[in-house]
Amino acid sequence: MARVLLVTGGAGFIGANFVHYWLAKYPEDNVVVLDALTYAGNLASLDAVKDAATYTFVRGDICDQALIEKLLREHGVDTLVHFAAESHVDRSITGPDAFIETNVIGTHSLLKAAKKIWLDEGQNPENHRFHHVSTDEVYGTLTADDPAFSETTAYAPNSPYSASKAASDHLVRAYHHTYGLKVTTSNCSNNYGPFHFPEKLIPLVITNILHNKALPIYGDGQQVRDWLYVVDHARGIDLILEKGVIGETYNIGGINEWANIDIVKLICELMDKAFASDPALAQRFPAAVAANAGDSQSLITYVKDRPGHDRRYAIDPAKANSELGYQPAETFETGIRKTLNWYIDNTDWWEKVMDGSYRNWIEKQYG
Repeated sequence: MARVLLVTGGAGFIGANFVHYWLAKYPEDNVVVLDALTYAGNLASLDAVKDAATYTFVRGDICDQALIEKLLREHGVDTLVHFAAESHVDRSITGPDAFIETNVIGTHSLLKAAKKIWLDEGQNPENHRFHHVSTDEVYGTLTADDPAFSETTAYAPNSPYSASKAASDHLVRAYHHTYGLKVTTSNCSNNYGPFHFPEKLIPLVITNILHNKALPIYGDGQQVRDWLYVVDHARGIDLILEKGVIGETYNIGGINEWANIDIVKLICELMDKAFASDPALAQRFPAAVAANAGDSQSLITYVKDRPGHDRRYAIDPAKANSELGYQPAETFETGIRKTLNWYIDNTDWWEKVMDGSYRNWIEKQYG
C-alpha cells in the first residue's frame, strides 16, 4: 500500500538525499517536502525529482503548527520524517536562539500537530509514524579509550546545538509515552556526501582546495568523528520505518572514526591525484594552484579551537545491526571518492551557494 510522507527539512543536505533515495526505491509513495529555505536549504538539491508526480514541495516553517496540521490533513500523511534543524555548532555558539526556536519549539509544533490530526481527530490512529532524526552529539564527548555511544549512553550535550537536539529527543519520547504517538528516533554520526552545505568540514576542504584557499583546522586537528555516507543514513531510516519498534531509538553509524586532520590530509591527497591524472581539471579550476602542483596540504592552516569543542564522537550501531539488519554499504574510501567527484562535477550547485546567487534567486521567487 502506498504511503504518504511529510519530510521536514527536505531541501537540506540529509533531507534531500533521503527524498532522492525514497522516491527511487518507492516510486508509488507520495512525498511532501516542507522546508523554510533558510541559508542551508536548497531547492536545487531537489531538481532531479521536481517533476515527479508523487513529489510536492511546500515552503514553510515547522513552527507553524496550523500549516503542519493542514498538510497532514489535506495530503493524508501517514509518515512524518523530521530532518529540519539548525545544525551547525559554530552558529549555535554565536546565535543560540535560532537553535532553540527551530529544534525545540519547531519539533514540539510538529508533535502537537501530529497528535491532533492522527490521534485527537482520528485520521490515522493506528498506522501513523513520527520519525525523529537526531545526532550523536546529544551524548557529549568521549575520550580516546571510551566505548562508542550506545542507545543507553546518558545524555550530556556540550553545545547549544546539541542541547537543543537533546531537548527535542526528550519531547518525542514524551509524546509517545504520554499520548501514545507512534514514534521512533535515530541518532546518527557525522554525515558526508552530495549536497552538503559548503560550510561543513568535508565540502569546505574540497571547495577551498579548488579555490586555493586556506584549509582551517581547529586546535591540533585531533578531534575524532565517526563518518557516515549520507545514503547509508537514508537506508538506516528506511529500515527503522520498516522494522523498528515503536518508541525505540536506534543509533546509525558508519563504523568509521577519523581525526579531522587525517580527513583533511586524505582529501588533499585524493585531490592532488585527481589533478595529476586528469589535466583538464587544471583548466576547469585555474585557481587550484596547490592541487595542480600536487601540494594541497600546503593550504592547511591551524586556527584557535572553538569553545567547548568535543574531542571524540563514535556510534555503536550494534542494535540497528542486530534488530534491523543495518550495515553501511559504503566504505570511507568509496564514499569519500564519490563525494569528491560529485563536487568536482557539480560546481554550479555549490558555487551558487557560495556566491549568494542562489539566495538571491530564492528571495525573488518567494520574497
